[in-house]
This record gives sequence, C-alpha cells and structure tokens, in this order.
Amino acid sequence: MDFWCFGSGKRKKRNNLYSPGESEDISLENVRLFPYKVLRSATGNFNPVNQLGRGGFGVVYKGVLKDGTQVAVKTLSANSAQGTREFLTEIKMISSVQHPNLVQLIGCCIEGRDRMLVYEYMDNNSLASALLGPRSNRMVLDWSKRVAICVGTAQGLAFLHEEAKPHIVHRDIKASNILLDKDLNPKIGDFGLAKLFPDNVTHVSTRVAGTMGYLAPEYALLGQLTRKADIYSFGVLLLEIISGRGSSNSAWGEDMMLLLEWAQFDCSGVIDMEAAR
Repeated sequence: MDFWCFGSGKRKKRNNLYSPGESEDISLENVRLFPYKVLRSATGNFNPVNQLGRGGFGVVYKGVLKDGTQVAVKTLSANSAQGTREFLTEIKMISSVQHPNLVQLIGCCIEGRDRMLVYEYMDNNSLASALLGPRSNRMVLDWSKRVAICVGTAQGLAFLHEEAKPHIVHRDIKASNILLDKDLNPKIGDFGLAKLFPDNVTHVSTRVAGTMGYLAPEYALLGQLTRKADIYSFGVLLLEIISGRGSSNSAWGEDMMLLLEWAQFDCSGVIDMEAAR
C-alpha cells in the first residue's frame, strides 16, 4: 500500500526524502506519509496547549488522529538545514528497527517546507520531566521503578549496539531522550544524531555532537566515536536516576560542579532521599 503526503491531486509514490543533489537515498517502505492537514487537525492547529516539549530544531505536540490514536508530532523548523539532516537521519535509523525499548516511528509528513515526524504517544513524557523537571511535574519513582527504567534503557541500547544491522550508535543518550509509557516502561527516542556502525569499523571520526554533561571525554576531545560514547552517557544517566540530580549546567549549583565530580567528592548526598522512602 502506498502512502502520500499531499492533500489533493494525483496519488504520488515518493521513493526518497532527499531533494535533488543529496547523495543518499532513504526508502519509505516502512514509513507512513501523513498529509499536513491531518496533523494540523490532530494537534488542534498546533495549539500551544498540546505542546509536549521543545527540542533544538522544533516543537513536539500531542495529537489525536481520526481513529482515536494518540501520537506525538515532532515538527522541524523550516529554516534549519542541520535540522533537516537530523530529520532524514532519524527516519533512516528508526524506521528500520523495532524493539520494546525504542520509540516507534509511525510516519512523517513532507509537504512544501513542512517536515514532521509522527511517533507513538508516551503518556508520561520523558524521564527528564518525571525525575528532574519542575516539582509539579515530577513523579514518585521508587527504587523498583528506577531499576526497571535502568534495565529497559540498557536493553534498548544493547539492541542498537549488538543486534541492529548495521549497529547504531545513538550519540545523545540523556534523560530527555528516555521516554516513559503509561506503565513507566522506558523507550529511547530522538535518533537525529545517530550513526551507523558496521561490524568491521572500530571507530568513526566525526564532528562532536551530543549534550554537555553526557559526552565521553575521549569523544569530546578527539572526535573519535565508538559505542563506548553511548555507554559513558548511559553511566551518567544512571547517576541521575540514582541521585535525582541532573547533569546539565543548570543543575550544577553555585559550586559549578559536574554531576560526576559531585558524586566523587560528595558521595554522602548521592542517594535521592525521596526514592528511598
């Protein structure tokens, strides 16, 4: 069955998402194409009330399709060339893999200058919101729930590194990219910075990308990417889950101490007392 993303005119089969001059083709065999007007209607004309979050290249809205399916619609700023590259990368990466601990891509829209990704809706937003966000948004996560989030995230990451063919390095493992469903099962999202990693490759030299506070030192300094970069970021995430304290610069406090430094020199306060109840 073919899908198309234009609301009128003849049915068109689109083979790739690249404009002329791009060097790589991306198949849409596993991706449903939505008309812009369908997503506009689903999100209430992109009503701010339905805004779930804001990323570096656009806004994410909650939407409800005509059949009642709840979705998350990730929009892309029309003027962002880098965002366009990440949009294409995200489709390429996530449309070809499925795992219980990876967010499912439902489809996309490419109409005029509009670029959108449609994901399954995650009832409890992100781990960053549930654990590190404003107190009004935080959830009570006891140790058993935190352990389950750690294990589920590790399983998703292990799938990307070991079972996906070719292997995938995410490059941006962090609390805001770990999404929680209605049962608090974690799912890794946002594959805009991901890189393919064939079996015969030990490392990839690339521009440094990711989030401060989560970057592995050897990757940040040398630009040599390996799967260990994700493992380092995951280790920082574990510290956040255990301590209830974020690694971003906004969470460093007056002493401007990184989370890793704080854990090393102030171990007496590393346990989140709320979680220990």
